[in-house]
Amino acid sequence: MTAEREARTDPASRTTLDKAADENFPVAPFFLPRAWRGDLMAVYGYARLVDDIGDGDLADAPGEAVRLGLDPAQADDRLAMLDAFEADLGRVFDGTPRHPLLSALQPTVRRRSLAPEPFLGLIEANRQDQTVRRYETYEDLLAYCELSANPVGRLVLQLTGTATPERIRRSDAVCTALQIVEHLQDVAEDLGRDRIYLPAQDMKRFHVQEADLAAPSAGASVRALVAYEAERARGLLNEGAPLVGSVHGRLKLLLAGFVAGGSAALQAVTAAGYDVLPGPPKPTKLSLLREVGAVLRGTRREG
Repeated sequence: MTAEREARTDPASRTTLDKAADENFPVAPFFLPRAWRGDLMAVYGYARLVDDIGDGDLADAPGEAVRLGLDPAQADDRLAMLDAFEADLGRVFDGTPRHPLLSALQPTVRRRSLAPEPFLGLIEANRQDQTVRRYETYEDLLAYCELSANPVGRLVLQLTGTATPERIRRSDAVCTALQIVEHLQDVAEDLGRDRIYLPAQDMKRFHVQEADLAAPSAGASVRALVAYEAERARGLLNEGAPLVGSVHGRLKLLLAGFVAGGSAALQAVTAAGYDVLPGPPKPTKLSLLREVGAVLRGTRREG
């Protein structure tokens, strides 16, 4: 059995991979070459698993602890789990990983000559989540996104052999925008984890207290704050959008899907009147398809 098939037949790993369907953007759409789809899902499985460890969202935490060489009693120690996960990541590059999702990642790493740095950045972001619960400034939040989001876009470019300094810069803008949009959608959920990704300086500017974020519905000040942050995310998406026009073929469609996913999610937030507290405003599949078309038309105009 190949490592990829083992990951897909392992119940815990399957649960992790199935979360791809809930993302704002298509992770590995059908129109891509099969090899690309497999590599993208391997990277997604890694990124999703490290986030689930950091968020305490593992379906079988004791079982995952054992997979990583820990005692089941350590399953609730997220920093210990992240340390063990990082050690197993090292085995992706110089040995035999223990975890099925990391075993599935190993062929991709070798085939595409991927470096460990982007993968380590995602682990470090989740370590930061255990100790940093608030962000004072927008710049602080951007530094977090540099670890938590931007490595994924860089990996996509590396997987497809299209990484250049300019494309990386555009990709970083798109990925940071997607992360900020996700934070806006998940304000209530993040608060339940005692995390706030709305910069404290901005909350003060809009006269928003932490207690306001715990309300069942957003008041005018919270809506104004969310609208302000949404506009920042939209600006980053616009800055990154030329990335789509810099590539061709099916990769262009994939990257258009990423940008469109962020745009459609922002439209959903706007349609909710910027009231994100009752639950995450989610884009429909139709709105996503419309946005893909708009992104592609925009790249043709730029060309």
